[in-house]
Amino acid sequence: MISTAVTRLLGIELPIVQAGMSWASSSSALPLAVSGAGGLGVVAAGPMRLPDLARTLDEVAAGTDRPWAVNLPLYRADADAVIELLLDRRPPVLIASQGGPRRYLERFHAVGTRCLHVVAGTEHARKAAAAGVDALVVVGAEAGGHPPPAMVTTQVLVRAVVRAVPEVPVLASGGIADGAGLAAMLALGAGGAQFGTRFLASEEASVHPGYKAAVLGAGVDGTRTVGRGLGVIRSVANEFTARMLDLEDSGAEEALRRKTFQASSLKDAALHGDVAEGKVEAGQSAGLIDSVLPAAEIVARIVEEYRAARAALPPVSAEN
Repeated sequence: MISTAVTRLLGIELPIVQAGMSWASSSSALPLAVSGAGGLGVVAAGPMRLPDLARTLDEVAAGTDRPWAVNLPLYRADADAVIELLLDRRPPVLIASQGGPRRYLERFHAVGTRCLHVVAGTEHARKAAAAGVDALVVVGAEAGGHPPPAMVTTQVLVRAVVRAVPEVPVLASGGIADGAGLAAMLALGAGGAQFGTRFLASEEASVHPGYKAAVLGAGVDGTRTVGRGLGVIRSVANEFTARMLDLEDSGAEEALRRKTFQASSLKDAALHGDVAEGKVEAGQSAGLIDSVLPAAEIVARIVEEYRAARAALPPVSAEN
């Protein structure tokens, strides 16, 4: 066990949280594997139809007696219906993003669900803390998917949020792929780390093999941020990102940029393997990953790397 404020809050053994990634964790296999290994597995509710989500939640609840979570992006058109479903299923943990916590907090606390809220800056962190969230997920610029608009790095942003709201446990997210990254985040004052791209490259992640291969093939400089003014995403560099960057750099009209941006989809890449034209969302930590492994082995390796990183730190010695 690695005991932190986050593990004690959530009742997990290790401060390792699998990010709720559209399509990659929109089934029970990956969340069950991570929770079973001592971390926190997360079901991604974002792209799921209500019947599919209900079935997946039931599978996870039946498959483990350990804590698990659901990630809900509040911008969903039917978010209220999803909230009602989740209130009925009572997940141990809810991780909500892209909306205000007051919309859901009181009702989930009433059924015993711990509520974590995703933030991308100190102002939002203070507001979420004041609303009464149980913990914060702080996402830095290195993250795949939707990085923070101000593009502040995880190292700086996590430290700023920890200083701004020291009373609230923090999970760090973005650019973290191994145990050394976990050790660094704990040193900054976080109580754990959320791993997204590392678990994309797991056997249980429910994405196309071509998507996983694209992640493994990307170096630390192999992702691009595109979609300025449209909802920025970080994606593995491909024909889609090159086309978007050309339009953005040339000052193309928003209508053309929006048409090009919306013509490409994460679903095409994740489910159908279109890694040339699809949105291959992944973080800069893709450059630190070189193999697809079972999720439980990933968790075990992170722990061993964490131990090694701590042991390698030089001790403080008294001056003579």
